[in-house]
Amino acid sequence: RMEDYDDLMLIWTSQSETLKETYGEYLLVDLIEREGEENQAAVCEVDGTAVGFMSLCSHVNVSLFQECFDLGPFHGLCKPHPEDILKVPRKPSVQGDKDESNQTSQEPEPVPSQNLEHVPDADAAVQKDGAVMVSQTELLVGDVSPTGSKGSASPLLEADEEGDVHPVYRGTSNAFCIRVFCIDEKYETRSLDFLHYAFSVFPDRDLCVILVPHHIPELPLIRSFVRAVPSCTSRLGRELYVFHRAGLLTSFNVRKATTADLQGIKMLVETLSLSEGIWNDSKIFAEARKDPDGMPVRAFVAEVLDQIVGVSVTRDEMDIEYIQAHYNIEDFINFNHHQQEEHGHLCHFVLNPAFHHYTKYFLKEILRLGHKSSLYYPIYPEYTEGKFQRPCAHSLTSALHYMAPVRPRRQIVYPLEELGVSAPSEQVSKDQLNYSLNHTNRKLVLESKVCINTRIVVVGASDVGISFLETLIFWPRLKFNNLTLISIHGLPGKDPQSSKHRRFLINSHCFNDEDYAQMSLCSWVNVVVGKMTGINRTAKYVVVSKEKKVPYDYLVLCTGQSYQALAPTGADTSGVTSKWPQRYTEKVPSNHFTLNDAQDCSEAARWLEENLVSSRGNVIVYGNTIDIYTTVETLLSLGIDGSRIHLVQAPLGSAGPCLGAAALERAVGEALSGAGVAVHPDSVLAQWGRGDHGLIAWAAFSTAAKPLRLQCSAFFSFAYRTVDYETFKAINDACLVFDGRLVIDAKFHTNDVSIRAAGPLTKFSRRYYRDELTHTNFNSKEIGFELAASMLSLFDPTPQPSSETPEGSDRLIPVYRRCKVQGGVLPGGYNYLHVSKPAIPMPLDVEHDPCDHGMEIVTGEAGHGNYFRMHFNRYNMVDSITCFSKEPFPASNYICLYGQHERLLNDLCYRWRAGQLTDLYSYFREPWSMAIYHDRFIDLQKELRQTLMLEQVRK
Repeated sequence: RMEDYDDLMLIWTSQSETLKETYGEYLLVDLIEREGEENQAAVCEVDGTAVGFMSLCSHVNVSLFQECFDLGPFHGLCKPHPEDILKVPRKPSVQGDKDESNQTSQEPEPVPSQNLEHVPDADAAVQKDGAVMVSQTELLVGDVSPTGSKGSASPLLEADEEGDVHPVYRGTSNAFCIRVFCIDEKYETRSLDFLHYAFSVFPDRDLCVILVPHHIPELPLIRSFVRAVPSCTSRLGRELYVFHRAGLLTSFNVRKATTADLQGIKMLVETLSLSEGIWNDSKIFAEARKDPDGMPVRAFVAEVLDQIVGVSVTRDEMDIEYIQAHYNIEDFINFNHHQQEEHGHLCHFVLNPAFHHYTKYFLKEILRLGHKSSLYYPIYPEYTEGKFQRPCAHSLTSALHYMAPVRPRRQIVYPLEELGVSAPSEQVSKDQLNYSLNHTNRKLVLESKVCINTRIVVVGASDVGISFLETLIFWPRLKFNNLTLISIHGLPGKDPQSSKHRRFLINSHCFNDEDYAQMSLCSWVNVVVGKMTGINRTAKYVVVSKEKKVPYDYLVLCTGQSYQALAPTGADTSGVTSKWPQRYTEKVPSNHFTLNDAQDCSEAARWLEENLVSSRGNVIVYGNTIDIYTTVETLLSLGIDGSRIHLVQAPLGSAGPCLGAAALERAVGEALSGAGVAVHPDSVLAQWGRGDHGLIAWAAFSTAAKPLRLQCSAFFSFAYRTVDYETFKAINDACLVFDGRLVIDAKFHTNDVSIRAAGPLTKFSRRYYRDELTHTNFNSKEIGFELAASMLSLFDPTPQPSSETPEGSDRLIPVYRRCKVQGGVLPGGYNYLHVSKPAIPMPLDVEHDPCDHGMEIVTGEAGHGNYFRMHFNRYNMVDSITCFSKEPFPASNYICLYGQHERLLNDLCYRWRAGQLTDLYSYFREPWSMAIYHDRFIDLQKELRQTLMLEQVRK
């Protein structure tokens, strides 16, 4: 009514400026004046005063929503029609697996009020023109399908030449929309009361939808709605939330399952790809109340109007010691307050999305009825084989949104023989399939996470990018719904079988296969497989593979630097006449390899095994980084004779020799000579010639001595590392400041407030007067964490402890403290590890000022394969470690020694001077050192320091 206008204006003016700017004040008049068959307005009154209003419209652009969102759970917002096409082809993986599958996935049935048998659908992805678009839901990703094939909960939908394949809905619209909603803050918890009136206005519609801007905080009203999963390429700029009429029913009851419930459970789960597993476990409960291993099984059902709308199967969690030792579960519970039998394992959880807002209540009732205080849900990686399907592989779960991912703990590599009876129990030290752990308990189920719908797009699956995503995912108070990763090869760690091929490249020890499995990034992050080829800063989207457009609110560039194909100078072999180095701009021959990640390494190894191992051609390894040594060793391990390998060393850069220490260089040189590998120092690529099929047949180099010309069947180039050209072009065309690298400030900002960058791609602005210091000199994992921390303040509503920064600190480069690590296997089978402080790299022999050299301890000899070097600064703190051994050693343990005082290392310097130390390897396997390797040793140090400081104050 027009007489409500004054009250509505008071409510409207009290809203945030963002809300008013988004919708405009004119809508207040519009919602009243346009009242009619298609438009309705509702007002909420308290004591005759309007305290809220809602504008409703029956016209919904269903086709647009179907294009931009995954609406399978709600039958595309349409009413069922006999000609609906719901089945789509299915592939087993979102990241290029070659194992084909003939499975088909059927979309769930619609959710009219008279037929509630429905379960959430699986994720969807679309592959077209080189870019794979993965649309991520809140459901579990990476479980094994019950068919026995290597499956995924996020299948690829086939794309034909005409366009992407989607389910086709031919029925009429079954939804109305909320155009405007506003309510006084004092009454916002009663927002759901509006929907009773709204559905009475449109009795022929079963669904209510609302569009919300990405940056708007989650409203109390939409907490009862189901978030529709957007496509990564959706340019709509809004989040779509859906509510079913049946969600207004309050007769939601949870009870223990009975044998009579089996038929209802079967109808509920029949459209799930993993329905067989849920159905079998439900039958096991009904028939025997225990699984084949004798473990008690419990099943619970949720009912509405005597109809089953949810089912859950749990059992006792028996791996509590393993979980406690391998995950930071004590961030959430105190084990001393929980009995062994109070820990439960969530095997299956399915709930009709019409009642999604009852999920927390369902979980709470499971805990109460099952007499549990905690529930655990593991997510196993995609590559899990069929033999692990029982009991490890579980069904999809719509409860994942309400569970907390648990950070894994860094593990000690125990020398079990030396420890003897002091070794940890088998339950702790046993080898087990790695998984990501999710958890909830009585306290967490009563708490609400803050949902962040802001679209954050990360370009590059580098260590920095993975660390950034890991930090956001495990942040305890927030849940990010729109994290997207754009990467050439998708998420790393998807193929652990290729780990032997990763030996081509030096290891940064930031992440490994175990870390990727325990993070399960695919459960929380959308993945777009392709290369960034453009950035539109005005429209705020990224162009992928020259076609797909991925919109963003914040863009994070972490592509790093990569090895590029090096152009021959074009000179004759007697001298260099053109600028060197330069990028090769023509089509790169197929036998020319630049290795930058595990996928590149696997493809190179596959090509070598198919084309070269059994032939007699030469392999040229060209470059000036440590990767040339690891690549030669890998070639030898693949069975290529050393006489066929030519190591051609490019002129060294300013950083000095690859290995730093002259003794290590000599040992590696002797190993190369012993293997028959020819080494050619200080050579510049001058020419190469093409043979059959355009392959490189020979290569010529300019040297200070006589010219060098070599026959070539495969060419590995590690001589030119820089920003990828297409990445540079995208950055440059977007008018981001580029000065050899992308220019950032100390807070990771570029010259665009919506774009941040980090890692080797970047350099600090010249106003800091430290051009030689870049993120390349620091630990990538720490850089990624700091990048995420700098952005969390934009989203986390929890007040942070304020600390005044010193004046002028914005003109200083931040101090990063974690060590830089390099590790790998070098020629001769030498296991190599170098841990150093973050700084501009210099040769080990000259890096220390004679006036401030500190102390150096070396045991063993490089030639004997037992070399161990530690350097202490003037404060007797470990600032450098170098291991060079024929025998494998626990690198993760030794990394923990960095930054420790020598007194903490069992008076290391005293024992060295007394002649008691002859082998540091055996010294650091002694039982006393295990405490230093413990992941919580740093916490103990801080606690002891605080105690000592407190005692000094009291005195």
